[in-house]
Amino acid sequence: MTRKRFDHLHVEISVALGVHISRFALWLALHEAGHDPEHLSRQAAIAFCGAPLQSFLAERAQRLSLRDRRRVEKAVSRYDPSHPTPAEVMARF
Repeated sequence: MTRKRFDHLHVEISVALGVHISRFALWLALHEAGHDPEHLSRQAAIAFCGAPLQSFLAERAQRLSLRDRRRVEKAVSRYDPSHPTPAEVMARF
């Protein structure tokens, strides 16, 4: 179930940027930051949204405004993988 948290983080960052970011690159960046993407906790995901995310994006010539970074962090902190997202609910129809 925690893999869903990585997937959610990936989607939130991609949406905030307006471009698709590489899942593999994000996976490696999380490993470099000392987190396990396969078992990503809420605290680890939130911690990654700070300086590690800025560094990750800077390496790819991307950047998020402070407002967008806070929005990503807020979405990640509120995410509960045990409850389906609206997109997951609509996909069932």
